[in-house]
Amino acid sequence: MMRLAALAISSAIAALAQTPDAATIERGRMQFQQSCAFCHGADATGAEGPNLILSAVVRHDQKGELISEVIREGRPNKGMPAFPFNTERTADITAFLHARVKESDRRSAGEPGSGYSLGKLNTGNVEAGRSFFAGHCASCHSPGGDLRGVASKYEPIVLQTAFLYPRDVAKTATVVESSGETTTGELIYSDPFTVGIRGKDGWYRSWFRKDVTLHIDDPLREHRRLLGEYRGTAMHDVFSYLETLK
Repeated sequence: MMRLAALAISSAIAALAQTPDAATIERGRMQFQQSCAFCHGADATGAEGPNLILSAVVRHDQKGELISEVIREGRPNKGMPAFPFNTERTADITAFLHARVKESDRRSAGEPGSGYSLGKLNTGNVEAGRSFFAGHCASCHSPGGDLRGVASKYEPIVLQTAFLYPRDVAKTATVVESSGETTTGELIYSDPFTVGIRGKDGWYRSWFRKDVTLHIDDPLREHRRLLGEYRGTAMHDVFSYLETLK
């Protein structure tokens, strides 16, 4: 039932944000400034938190499905709380963020990413980045495999955003009941009280978290951990190394 409610909210947001007018965007701007500007800046270009105009979540969002999830569930591992906004308020903020992205892209038309050119971003040490990659990333990624030619596929700012804040992928969860029965599948819903997964048989099941033992396999766990591990020039070193993978 909770999953269905979440889907219904996303569908409602998609309908509300489909063709936003100036009034909707202005409401979203005001709501964003009230609740989000202290981390992301009044114009969504970043402050304590990341620049949302460059966010992979915002740029991959089509009809509010990704943005609404982040607002609703937060990003506890990154220090972002969940916001219990209603559907209309979430749709307004979504419309504002989409408008900011369009405005930013329009201003830089003809010279993509001029404010974030390779020359400005590529300030790290390639060999230091190669060493960091070998020690922290090589167990999941390979320069000759999934990252082959990655620097040729993406603009510099997109590449930097992608390795720092990769787009969310499905998590796998295993639920162990007090009886010992175990169910494994895709994690569909999780909050401090309830967990729901879609099992290998395709059925959706949910449990109260206090009644079960829960194990979650998050493919992006290391990416999130590394955000707190980068010291000094490490982030820039990794980016400069990735830029060699043409």
